[in-house]
Amino acid sequence: MAVPGLPAPLGATPRDGGVNFAVASDVAESVTVCLFDEQDAETRIPLTDVDDGVWHGFVPGLGAGARYGYRVDGEWDPARGLRTNPNKLLLDPCARVVTGRLTAHDDVIAPDRDSAPHVPRSVVTASSLGSLRSPDRPPRSTPYSDMVIYEAHVKGMTATHPAVPVEQRGTFAGFAHDAVLDHLTGLGVTTVELLPIQHFETELGLLRHGRTNYWGYNPIAYFAPHLGYSAAARAGRPEGVLDEFRTMVDRLHDAGLEVILDVVYNHTAEGDHLGPTLCFRGLDNAAYYHLDPDDRSRYVDTTGCGNSFRAGSPRGLRLVMDSLRHWVTTMGVDGFRFDLAATLGRDAHDGTFDPEAALFEAIAQDPVLSAVKLIAEPWDVGRPDSYELGRFPAPWVEWNGAYRDCVRDFWRSHEGRLAEFATRLTGSWDLYGAHHRRPLASVNFVTAHDGFTLRDLVSYDEKHNESNGEHNRDGSDDNRSWNCGVEGDTDDPEVLALRSRQQRAQLATLLLSFGVPMLLAGDEFGRTQHGNNNAYSHDDDVSWIDWHTIDGELLAFTRDLLTFRAAHPVFRRRRFLGGTAAHELSWFGIDGQPMTGESWADPGSRSVILHLDGSHDPDRADDGTLLVDDDFLLVANAWWEPLDVVIPELPGTWHTAVDTFTGEVRPAHALAEPAINPGDIRNVGPRTLVVLRSLTKM
Repeated sequence: MAVPGLPAPLGATPRDGGVNFAVASDVAESVTVCLFDEQDAETRIPLTDVDDGVWHGFVPGLGAGARYGYRVDGEWDPARGLRTNPNKLLLDPCARVVTGRLTAHDDVIAPDRDSAPHVPRSVVTASSLGSLRSPDRPPRSTPYSDMVIYEAHVKGMTATHPAVPVEQRGTFAGFAHDAVLDHLTGLGVTTVELLPIQHFETELGLLRHGRTNYWGYNPIAYFAPHLGYSAAARAGRPEGVLDEFRTMVDRLHDAGLEVILDVVYNHTAEGDHLGPTLCFRGLDNAAYYHLDPDDRSRYVDTTGCGNSFRAGSPRGLRLVMDSLRHWVTTMGVDGFRFDLAATLGRDAHDGTFDPEAALFEAIAQDPVLSAVKLIAEPWDVGRPDSYELGRFPAPWVEWNGAYRDCVRDFWRSHEGRLAEFATRLTGSWDLYGAHHRRPLASVNFVTAHDGFTLRDLVSYDEKHNESNGEHNRDGSDDNRSWNCGVEGDTDDPEVLALRSRQQRAQLATLLLSFGVPMLLAGDEFGRTQHGNNNAYSHDDDVSWIDWHTIDGELLAFTRDLLTFRAAHPVFRRRRFLGGTAAHELSWFGIDGQPMTGESWADPGSRSVILHLDGSHDPDRADDGTLLVDDDFLLVANAWWEPLDVVIPELPGTWHTAVDTFTGEVRPAHALAEPAINPGDIRNVGPRTLVVLRSLTKM
């Protein structure tokens, strides 16, 4: 029996002699907490107290480790958006640990059947977890100008890693292993962006076909780390996942790395109107989801996943804000990448995107969240205005999909891309400069988890998703890829050499562009998914990083390039160049003469020279030091033939610093000989980026 409890905090909170339960529902007529013993026998205890829509009660004799759920009784009238149903066991939205998994049983869906045997349980956790945000343990704070993001999957990173103990592979503990940390720090990245680790469930359709949601973009518990990534849970200690996750964050911080979580607050695992009732739908359907105004039994779907979460409603907003603060203050992370973030800014009435939406405003004024990294995936699906690139408010930064598309097109010699390539290379002024933003608002990437890997981008013209079980219909058909003459695997040395050059050219472009670069895990050494561009359901060697087949030359090139970028602040400028100081950035044709409007407009133009003056009006470091640098010429040749390029009449002599045709990257203290003078001819290989460096000016 429950005795009167407290309406705050929400969730299950151990107190002296028992546990306080508090859960919000404005439409419930009664709420019952359901306790499960080791044999999974259920005990139901009504919560009889309610304050402002929060149902609460104190259960004596209970403690950490207890498994529980809720049953909510009320009106069942889907046509009015009401879906309370006591036959459905519900997760606690604030549960810190979730155990058990969803199974594809008819009882999960049928309204008149008990779902409890087939759905996960919430777990009461100790309230002793302290904050990882204290004066003696400040958050990591790498300036955006110095950031290099590494997008990785917790399981895929170590599932086959030979140096990681078998019992830790694919877990948070495995990700924190010395071998992984050594790879990341040796590579030169600053920030790890983890694919979703909040507890998620696999869609029923996938489960029925024996498949799984590997990527994790199907969340249902926004406070709980996914138990499938826990070595402690494998050892029979599910509550140990919290300390395991925090230890991983600690070790990454100690190695000098930031931790950013890919979070999915745009939809949940409950899917469309035919989906399972697991939590929010049964608590207060209309409070947590955008309902179709013409048919409230159905959902507005701007995510492609069946529903759209109401992050701007009072209940939804509080949940998201509390969840975000939990991951920062208690779990120690340094920021978030928001999946399909346009949905989070959609107006509840007409669906338009609002840069001043409630969630954005709440984060901006929150003393904790306004100080962490905020990265938007600035689009969703299913609307004419689904692409909101360039519209997110400060201090948000954005995944720049336009950068990805343009760089891919340019290096496959697609015509008419030169002018945009120049714009993307120098920070996407068209998207951010006109709105008084900096180049650092652009997170530049060529590949990400969704789509081809870098190696596959240069090895396949078409997607090859047959193993996904959807007859190759899933995944994008707009890959902007080029197989270099042969589809897929080949032993042709000329094709392999061309593919290597194509990878190096795109990596060099990415890492030397203004903005924040993001690498996909494994691209640094040639990971392949064998042409699969939608491996979301592959929890196998299609998705796992293969640490036994590493392209050592590509890895060395990437490391050297990251070292080069870190040594030269001119490639990490915090503002757009040009304007009144036009000579700090200037463009030339391969004849050494300034580019003209006609040259930019020529759809056949595929080559250009960029001059960067590293000493004129340089940025200042945080301590006030002037970040003076050398001068550089970047020569981009996307022609399929080599070019003789005339060095522009600029002060100084020039030395080769980077040549993607040969794979050469020279460190800051080394000079290539012989020197190249203004007016000289420099031959540049086909589909090649060359960087020339000048130490002195005449």
